[in-house]
Amino acid sequence: MVTNAKEIILIAPYDDLYATASNLVVSKGYHQVEVVKGDLDEGMSIATEKIDQGAKVIISRGGTFSLIQNAVNVPVVELRISVYDLMASYPQLMKLDEPIACIGYKNIISGFDLVSDLGKNVKTIEITHESDVGTLISECVREGITVFAGGAIVGRICESRGLRCYIWASSEYAIIAAMDEALRILNASKREIELVNRYLTLTDYVHDGFIATNEENQVILMNVPAQKILEVNKADVVGRSIESLYPYGKVMEEIGLGRQLIDEIRTLNNKSVTISTIPILVNHEQRGSVTVFQEIAKLQNREQKVRMKLVEKGFTAKHSFNSIFYKSKKIEHCIAIAKKFSLYDCPVLIEGSTGVGKELFSQSIHNYSHRKNSPFVAVNCAALSHSLLESELFGYEEGSFTGSRKGGKAGVFEMAHRGTLFLDEISELPVDMQGRLLRVIQEREVVRLGGDKVIPLDVRLVCATNKDLRQLVEEGLFRRDLLFRINTLRFRVPPLNERPADIPVLAQKFLERYNLQYAKDIKGFTSEALDFLVHYHYAGNVRELRGIVERSVILCEGRLIGRSDVLFDFDEDAEPPVVLEKPEAIETIAASGMSLRKLEQWYVQQIFEQTGKSQEQTCKILGISRTTLWKKLKESVDMFNI
Repeated sequence: MVTNAKEIILIAPYDDLYATASNLVVSKGYHQVEVVKGDLDEGMSIATEKIDQGAKVIISRGGTFSLIQNAVNVPVVELRISVYDLMASYPQLMKLDEPIACIGYKNIISGFDLVSDLGKNVKTIEITHESDVGTLISECVREGITVFAGGAIVGRICESRGLRCYIWASSEYAIIAAMDEALRILNASKREIELVNRYLTLTDYVHDGFIATNEENQVILMNVPAQKILEVNKADVVGRSIESLYPYGKVMEEIGLGRQLIDEIRTLNNKSVTISTIPILVNHEQRGSVTVFQEIAKLQNREQKVRMKLVEKGFTAKHSFNSIFYKSKKIEHCIAIAKKFSLYDCPVLIEGSTGVGKELFSQSIHNYSHRKNSPFVAVNCAALSHSLLESELFGYEEGSFTGSRKGGKAGVFEMAHRGTLFLDEISELPVDMQGRLLRVIQEREVVRLGGDKVIPLDVRLVCATNKDLRQLVEEGLFRRDLLFRINTLRFRVPPLNERPADIPVLAQKFLERYNLQYAKDIKGFTSEALDFLVHYHYAGNVRELRGIVERSVILCEGRLIGRSDVLFDFDEDAEPPVVLEKPEAIETIAASGMSLRKLEQWYVQQIFEQTGKSQEQTCKILGISRTTLWKKLKESVDMFNI
C-alpha cells in the first residue's frame, strides 16, 4: 500500500547524519520532516519515490545532493558543510603535519583552501559523476598520501583499504539551518501556490476568455473560457508562440503585432466575439499583452437571463406607449408630453383619478427613456402600513428591528438604481416620511434603517396621485418643498368620461383580450350596448370599463354583446345607472371658472339628485362610502346654502 510521504525529506548519506537528524526532528519538533538513509544513486531513487508520494522539498548533502538536484523538479536544499565545521569536528586533523587528501564533490571541498592557508599540506580532488573514487584514492596513495577527508563514499573505500579517513560530519547547527530553510521554502511555495490557484480560479470563472503573452509573444496564461471559445486544450497552447493561434482568426495576428484593441468586434474560431487587447509596457518597451474576449451570442444569452430574472422579480416595465389605445386628442396630447418628458431625468408627477392608467404611462415613460434596460420598481404608498413603508423604501440592516431579515434588505431605491422608481398614490405618504424622502431625492443617496453606510443612488423618480397635492399642501397634509421637488415635469391623464371617443377603441381591445382568455369568438357590440358604454358615467374610469367588458364576455352567448349583457350587474329594482347624455357639457362647466373643490361638491349634489336621492346608487356611481357621501353632501349644503 502506498502511503503519503511527509512534505520535507532529509536524505542522509551516512549513519551518523541519519542518527543526528532523526534526534533533532524529535527534540526540536520538526514534525514536517522525515529522515531517510541513502547515498548517491540510492538516495536519488528514494527522493524520486518520496516526491511521487507527495514530498515537496528534499534535503541532502554532497554528491547525493548534486545527483538529486539534477534529477527532480522540486526544491532541493543543500546541507552545507563549512571548513569551520571540519575544524570543530576533527581538531586532531588540524594537528597533523602529514599530507591530507580531501576528496569530494565541489560543494564539499570548496572550503579547504582555508586549511591550506593555515599551513597544512592539503590536496583537494573534485569528484565528478563519472569519477571512480577508488582510482582517485589509489593515485593519492602512490603520491605518498595516506590520510584522507571526505564524504561517506570516501570513508567506505578508505575503511576497506585500511586507510585513515575523517568523514566530514554535518553539525547540528548545519542540520537545523537546512531544515529551517526547507520549511521557509515549503511555506513560501504554499503561499505562492495559493495565490496562483486564486488567480487561476478567478480567471477560469469569469465570463471573459483571457490570454496573456510575454515579451517573446509566448502564451503564458489561458483560462477555461478562452479554451472553450477556441476549442483547444490550454496545456497545448501555454508556452507556445501566439502564432500557433493565428489560424483561429486574423485578430490573433493583430495581437501578435502588439496592436491595442478596445471593445472591437471580431471573428474568432468562426464565432463573433467582442475583444480587447492591451499591450503591457515597461519603460516604454512592450513586454507582452493581455487579451480578453467574450462570445457575443453567450453575452446576449446572459443578458436575456438577467432580464428574465428581473421580470420574475417584477422589476421591469411591461408596457410602452404602444400599449395605450386611444382615439381622442386629449390622450394623443398626453402621450406627446410624456414622450418629451421621457428624454430627461427630472422627476415626473402624473395626476389623474383612479383607474385612468397612470402606471401605464409611468412604465411607458421608463421604456421610452435611456434607462429602459435598467430596473423599473413600482411601489403603492397606500398599500403598505406606515411601519412597513419606511423599510420598503429605504431598506434596513440586520437586527434593526424585531423580525428583520438576516443580512438586512435593500430598499426600493437601491433596487431601482440606474433605473426608474414609480411611487403610486404618493399623497398617502405620511408627513414625517415625506421629509426623509425629500432628502433622499435631493442628496441622491440613502442610509438603511439601523445602518450608517451612505449608499449613492442614480434613480429617476416618477410619482402619481389621484388627489390634488396643492390642496393637501394648504391643508398641511403634504410638504410644499416635496411637491416642488417631484412636480418639475407634470401632466394630467384625463378621466374616461372626458374622452368618450376612446371608449369604443378600449372596449374592442378588452373584448379581444377576454375572447382569448375565455376561448370566446365574440365579434363586437350591438349598437345599443356600445351606446350605453359610451354614455355611461365611469367612476372607476378605464378599470371599470374593463370590468364591464370582461363580465359581458363571460355572459354573452351570441356573436355580439348586447345591452342586457352589459346591464347584467346593475340592480333591476334600483334606479338605472347615470348616463351622461351630453358629455361635452363638462367642457362648458370647465369654462365657467368654478374651482375644483366647488365643482366636486356641485357634482356630488347633481348625482345625488339624478338618482332620486338614492344613497346606495350615488355611492356606487361615485365609488365612496355612505359616511363620505354624508360628509360631502353636508359640505355641499354649507357651500351652496342649499
